[in-house]
Amino acid sequence: MTDDTDARTRREYLTYGGTVAGGALLAGCLGGDGGGDPTETPPDDPTVTDAATTTAADEGTTTSDDAEPYAVSMAPVGEVEFESVPERWVAYDGGYADMAVALGHADGLAGIGNAGRYYTYVYDELPGVEVPRDALEADPEVQTKEQFYGIDADVHLYDPQMLVNWFEWDQADVEEVRSNVGPFLANLIFRRSDDWHDYRYYTLYEAFEKMAGLFQERERYAAFAELHDEFVAGLQTRLPPAEERPSVFLTYEGTTEPETFSPYRLVDNGTSKKQWRDLGVTDALAGTDIENLSTSNRNELDYENLLEIDPDVMLVRGHERKSPSEFRDTVLAYMEDHPVGRELTAVQNGRVYRGGYLYQGPIHNLFLTERAAKQMYPDEFGEVTGDAELFDRQRVADIVNGEF
Repeated sequence: MTDDTDARTRREYLTYGGTVAGGALLAGCLGGDGGGDPTETPPDDPTVTDAATTTAADEGTTTSDDAEPYAVSMAPVGEVEFESVPERWVAYDGGYADMAVALGHADGLAGIGNAGRYYTYVYDELPGVEVPRDALEADPEVQTKEQFYGIDADVHLYDPQMLVNWFEWDQADVEEVRSNVGPFLANLIFRRSDDWHDYRYYTLYEAFEKMAGLFQERERYAAFAELHDEFVAGLQTRLPPAEERPSVFLTYEGTTEPETFSPYRLVDNGTSKKQWRDLGVTDALAGTDIENLSTSNRNELDYENLLEIDPDVMLVRGHERKSPSEFRDTVLAYMEDHPVGRELTAVQNGRVYRGGYLYQGPIHNLFLTERAAKQMYPDEFGEVTGDAELFDRQRVADIVNGEF
């Protein structure tokens, strides 16, 4: 807990703009981001990447000299006004934490909502980029009202409706923390299949631009957007024709001896599937009535179900702490010995891989897209266990460190 005087001083600089009333936090009742149909999604076109090209005015973000107030507008909370750049922040997921790190604000990390799914090892490949381990270890699962009070951060990179729908908060709890500790600013964007999320979604780079407005780091954001677009466009020029691309089944199964599999739909347009869309793969569930995993849908498929689909490639989430060889020696080895699993084409061809992160920010996305390119098209980009680098690590590190 910080000194009470310091805490009050920081909170005086962080207030909601006058356009948002407390009652406007109610799920489904918000139009504060000014963006059309809340359920509208971009076309699932692998030739179109999602780095934002809009201006601050287009995105509802106003910026000015550091001595002047500024506002950031993002669904579901609407417009949030700041008197100065927040110094200490807490993020629920690794995606928003990664955005803050990419913008050069790693040292402000004060806690995380789900440390188990924040994969910081990617920063080991970026010279001079790191996060404060003590904050992650001290507060690895910030999910309760009491924890928010204890950390006393300047801003919370949480979608408050996620707290309501996942962790049994009510709107009064959200308003209390907003008023007494600090504002919320984020939108749950990793998937688009939750019934309660009936307000606007954002692409990865649209959300990243919001964070750039929050931290007043538009030059870093623009440098990342340029790098991202060049990287993805370069990969796309090397893709085989659409008819030669593999069909892919993306699933979650965290055990090393999988018997059933939770399905994901690649056409969901959530940010956790961005790399697969950018690489133009085919959803193995296309044309089926199988629904995407969500808060309300927890259905699973068994091996007999998978045989009816028989994908070219299987991507299994829940194993990101394993190396590629550890994954093959456990999960794939079990499937190869399974009396039904061994009949799957993906298993027979050894094309069962780790499925990437649920929550990814701009740095994560570069690494995951590189990995995905090797998984999908090894003849073009190299084996996934190889050392070939498809993007410039030093350039990424330079942007994070402000040397660009």
